[in-house]
Amino acid sequence: MGCFAFRSGGKSGSSSSTSSRPQQHPRPGARTPPAKSAPASTSSSSSSSGARVVLAVKRLNQRSLQGHKQWLAEVQFLGVLEHPNLVKLIGYCAVDSEASKHRLLVYEFMPNKSLDDHLFNRAHPPLSWRLRLQIMLGAARGLDYLHEGVPEVQVIYRDFKASNVLLDAEFKPKLSDFGLAREGPTEGKTHVSTAVVGTHGYAAPDYIETGHLTVKSDVWSFGVVLYEILTGRRSLERSRPAEEQKLLGWVRQHPPDGAGFRAIMDPRLGGRYPLAAAREVARLADRCLGKNPKERPAMRDVVEVLERVVQMEPTTTTADKRGGDGRLPAKR
Repeated sequence: MGCFAFRSGGKSGSSSSTSSRPQQHPRPGARTPPAKSAPASTSSSSSSSGARVVLAVKRLNQRSLQGHKQWLAEVQFLGVLEHPNLVKLIGYCAVDSEASKHRLLVYEFMPNKSLDDHLFNRAHPPLSWRLRLQIMLGAARGLDYLHEGVPEVQVIYRDFKASNVLLDAEFKPKLSDFGLAREGPTEGKTHVSTAVVGTHGYAAPDYIETGHLTVKSDVWSFGVVLYEILTGRRSLERSRPAEEQKLLGWVRQHPPDGAGFRAIMDPRLGGRYPLAAAREVARLADRCLGKNPKERPAMRDVVEVLERVVQMEPTTTTADKRGGDGRLPAKR
């Protein structure tokens, strides 16, 4: 048996999975093209106190060089980054033998899946207005930490979308999947030049056109998800009428200060949201989606706006009365 390399208060631990232990956490900065990976599965391990701990195990494509690069990038970044709104990397494993190759990542288990699941999967009850704001505020804090909170390095996430915002048992958000993350520009440079990767519908148009990557690329992606929490629609939905398939094109027909703004709001909210707060979120989204990346707000400014919007919420709503966490009860 081999051992996973484990991160737990600076100490290492072991797992019963066959593996070999990398010597150390590499530092951030490698190029990381996209890679396919198997869905995360769950496993359990015993803590030092003897209690069983549920973990999530992610296996990357063992036949792909890109899979190795993605694995390496996640170890590089999550091995040194730590914030309440970033998913915790518990351990990692690489095996290269004649029989097989494995690249595994072990994370804390996030029982409430992702923001994507709760916005778009009708099997889940709808998120309340309050909870949507709180999730986006936590995600914004995570991005702000990556952009400005890491000593001597700026991290560009490059893949912000609802499916990468995971939710813990209390619906607190944590950014996951750092396979596309990059170090920001250094030595007075304004951007990083790189091959264009990311998810269609979330990548900033200036990045797609030029390959110039900055933290403002993440801000644009954040603006897209702000409109997703307002509307309950994905950035692209082919099943809708032609004029409504592209979310950003559709919402521009109903500007935040226009009389028809309510038309874009998610019907699953049932009207239980402060209109002034919804308009403010849409204005913020429009700033994030500015054509000129230099005019987009910094994530620190986004955090400040969302903190104010949360305070605009009424203390009691119909949704609050139906469920203590602000969510509608699940259908039995």
